Amino acid sequence: MADQLIRATAAQDGIRAVGVITTRLTEEARRRHGLSYVATAALGRTMAAGLLLASSMKQPQSRVNLSIKGNGPLGSISVDAGLDGTVRGHVRHPSVEIPLNAQGKLDVGGAVGSEGYLYVVRDVGYGYPYSSTVELVTGEIGEDVTHYLAMSEQTPSALSLGVLVDREGVNVAGGLLIQVLPKAARDEALVTLLESRLESLAGFTPLLTAGKTLPDIFEDLLGDLGLNLLPQTQLVRFSCRCSYDRVLGALQLLGAVELRDMIEKDNGAEATCDFCNEVYKVPREGLEELIAALGS
Repeated sequence: MADQLIRATAAQDGIRAVGVITTRLTEEARRRHGLSYVATAALGRTMAAGLLLASSMKQPQSRVNLSIKGNGPLGSISVDAGLDGTVRGHVRHPSVEIPLNAQGKLDVGGAVGSEGYLYVVRDVGYGYPYSSTVELVTGEIGEDVTHYLAMSEQTPSALSLGVLVDREGVNVAGGLLIQVLPKAARDEALVTLLESRLESLAGFTPLLTAGKTLPDIFEDLLGDLGLNLLPQTQLVRFSCRCSYDRVLGALQLLGAVELRDMIEKDNGAEATCDFCNEVYKVPREGLEELIAALGS
């Protein structure tokens, strides 16, 4: 199944639902960064969460940045996701591996840490970005982003995220976001019903491995509540905005003295993008052109 995002509404537009499949893009991130099992799960969950949050924005250029800084051995996790369906991300310590948790599953919470902060920046492409910070709840990503939605956006939400990875790579990955919008939030019976159904879910990845599609999952959860699947299926992908020209622009900011030092010591320069691990090599001639452009 292609990586994709679909949207739906229910209860006369009082419920908003978004589902995303991110299997292939999570595998690409795993391969690019050489991620361990638990790092793959942590970054994969965060990338899915970023796409789900970005899906509610309005301007085509809108983007969401998630930064998780916990006290676990993974260090920080950073993800950049756009309304256009592109996402990228990285983990500070990608090779960290820790024992499975008591349930025999990857211990994402232990690897991220339950003490720390989740930083969310929403950028619509103009003006000042909107930023918010909340404390981590469990480090499991899903609970932490749900806490952010409740505290910062005052929206009752349920978020289910999952990544299933083994020696062969990522089998399935994705997430589901259900939100009760203000017009329906006063209906306590509806909120209680939705909460009970979401609690009954065994997790998101088991549904995918059982062959369920996103429309199937929505039908099971919301089919009797006036489910309305929006017609557009959006493809999502791992994509980074780095480029050779951007590297040249960054190097030029260092100034002529630093550039000459690079020429003398290394006969060129090399830069690696944190988000996608792409390596850019700038030869001596390239640095000399930058120096000439600086007029030095």
